[in-house]
Amino acid sequence: MKLHSTSTRQYQTVTAYDDTGVEINAVRFEHSLIVLPETAPVAWPVQSFDELALADFEQIDAAAPDVVILGTGQRQRFVHPELTTSLTARRIGVECMDNQAACRTYNILMAEGRKVALALIIGAPAKNL
Repeated sequence: MKLHSTSTRQYQTVTAYDDTGVEINAVRFEHSLIVLPETAPVAWPVQSFDELALADFEQIDAAAPDVVILGTGQRQRFVHPELTTSLTARRIGVECMDNQAACRTYNILMAEGRKVALALIIGAPAKNL
């Protein structure tokens, strides 16, 4: 899905997404990544939701966002609170949603001037059995 352009061109904006990837400022990514409004997207070494570990959230914590939007893949899943302790200890909220909702929510919060981080899990496409 392509998104409408806004006046936030100086920021890292989700410009399109589908089931296999995302475009940030019209550059396509087909791997998990962390996106913040004022810095270039960073690869995030998460292959799937089930592989999330404490260290993955510590990488997000290092960016010091106010809120984290966690895109959990094609469907919404909720992360165990033990994994986000580094964030919640500093009163950083974590919202879990499917990738499409996460992309839309990130764009809205970023356009409002919030210091938001989008942590997007983009794994290998599901294989038909």
